[in-house]
Amino acid sequence: MTDDTEHSDVARRGFLRLTGAVAGAAATTGVVSARSGRDPGPKESEVLVGVSASADDIEREVAQYVPGNAEVVHSNETLSYVAVAFPEPAADVARENFIEAVTNKERIKYAEGNETLETQLSPSDPQFDGQYAPQQVNSDDAWDTTLGDSSVTIAVVDTGAQYDHPDLAGNYASDPGYDFVDSDSDPYPDVPSDEYHGTHVSGCAAAVVDNGTGVAGQGNSTLINGRSLDESGSGSTADIADAIQWAADQGADVINLSLGGGGYTDTMKNAVSYADDNGSLVVAAAGNDGSSSVSYPAAYSECVAVSAVDSNEDLASFSQYGDSVELCAPGVNVLSTTTEARGSYEELSGTSMATPVTSGVAGLTLAAWPDLTNLELRDHLKATAADIGLSSRKQGSGQADALAAVTTDPADSGGGGGGGGGSTTGSVDGTLDSYRDYDDYTWAWNYSSPSRVIVELDGPADADFDLYVNTGTTTNASPSNYDYASRSTDSQERITIDAPDDSTDMQVDVDSYSGSGSYTLTITEEE
Repeated sequence: MTDDTEHSDVARRGFLRLTGAVAGAAATTGVVSARSGRDPGPKESEVLVGVSASADDIEREVAQYVPGNAEVVHSNETLSYVAVAFPEPAADVARENFIEAVTNKERIKYAEGNETLETQLSPSDPQFDGQYAPQQVNSDDAWDTTLGDSSVTIAVVDTGAQYDHPDLAGNYASDPGYDFVDSDSDPYPDVPSDEYHGTHVSGCAAAVVDNGTGVAGQGNSTLINGRSLDESGSGSTADIADAIQWAADQGADVINLSLGGGGYTDTMKNAVSYADDNGSLVVAAAGNDGSSSVSYPAAYSECVAVSAVDSNEDLASFSQYGDSVELCAPGVNVLSTTTEARGSYEELSGTSMATPVTSGVAGLTLAAWPDLTNLELRDHLKATAADIGLSSRKQGSGQADALAAVTTDPADSGGGGGGGGGSTTGSVDGTLDSYRDYDDYTWAWNYSSPSRVIVELDGPADADFDLYVNTGTTTNASPSNYDYASRSTDSQERITIDAPDDSTDMQVDVDSYSGSGSYTLTITEEE
């Protein structure tokens, strides 16, 4: 299709500063299943093709462009992508040629390799020094207020988990999860002596507290497991994205991603956006290569990126850090459950461990404050985090603090309501007539130094509209010039900006990638 990266002169320009509350709801769908015979683990011979919502049949839309030596092997209607597998010999060249060709086709939103992600684990020799993680984040003190609540669900997207472990069974759901690696309803490890990561992560978050057995997690939340990594701890973007979507559809309050690697992909971005839009708090590992930038998926704005510290509250030598880090938690020699084939308990290190400690604290917090939205919970965890003396690039807002989180009223913490101040909402309705059409708006700030602005687009189901924002400039936003973008395969878009640059009016662009129809643009500015 023709790319409208340069806007025409006939488009409209509006000034948006309306008041009144506008609410919307996102639909959920069922579990996606892969083709039978699809191999577990990495799938680097595949290309993931995102298809615009304006297409009637996403598989048929892609299949017409697939060369004879390749085939469509998987699709996800909810996230609107198709996986195309190429034979291994000369796969790299064939895949690159296909990506270049198919991205120029009408209704094809993107094409990208099915990247491999891995557990964020740095193993160490087991040393039974006892637990320190719950004490360091004050979960043990928080238990005087609440031990957690089974109505709160934490989804562990990871390797399989031994959900019948004596120290986990009491908190695992009766239907413990789904296996996206083997495409069945049982996420139990295939080889428990090798596949133990998900069991350890589960225990860090929610090993049963006060059961007279083994160790304690951060609280008694309900656990479910989306098995998306194989025995080696590796998994494909597609399997992980499908598991994230599934977890959100199960109503998970918290989704734990102790995994990472590779770079930005549209498929994973759409998955975490879907989860965020459907009310899940997505918590992700910052990464383990010690570099000064956070890995994906933690680097997506929808995810809470967690760095790892040791028992002295120093940044772990392996932990990645950077501007995207929001919280830190214990991640060195963390004692937790492991598969019984490995001895039931062991110490492991990694941002993989810090992440579920944080997820567990989030679950414990929801037990005390069940009415918090995922955005309010995120704010509250950061507002009540403990400053342990590291730079913000290393600790974010600080170390997760369960006691402060469960005993501090969110209305007083700065969480649970956009910094504890007021908010102003404006909305406008519009119509785009074709893929060449767009509307530009400006937003004049209502508050001095606003804490956050949320820009939301609710467009037609059979079209694909995108959202672009510029701040700190008078230049119109567009597909070729933007500071922030939301470009899913449908017309439901959201951009959240913390501490936006309010030196100029905000510039907003609603752009039709394909299709036409009416939309509502809503902007919420928080004091």
